[in-house]
Amino acid sequence: MATQPQTFDEAIRDLEFPQREAAFFYGLFLRGHSAERLRQDIAVPAAVLAKWDKESSREPQLRAVLERVVEYRRHVLAIFDALVDHDSSGQ
Repeated sequence: MATQPQTFDEAIRDLEFPQREAAFFYGLFLRGHSAERLRQDIAVPAAVLAKWDKESSREPQLRAVLERVVEYRRHVLAIFDALVDHDSSGQ
């Protein structure tokens, strides 16, 4: 069974290490998964962003957390892209 963060604070602290998640996705890439499909998995889809925007207008305290999540995912994607680009340039 996977270990889940025990508290909200622990979950937020996990957002401080996008390298870990980027490395996980890069490992999937090295195992043959499509880079484009992995990018789609990393990115927050527009429909989800729209839903989060509605929810945060009803619950303003969520906005900062959701913005942090989106920033984190963009950072993960940037790191993943850099790893894939480096891998591609080396071949």
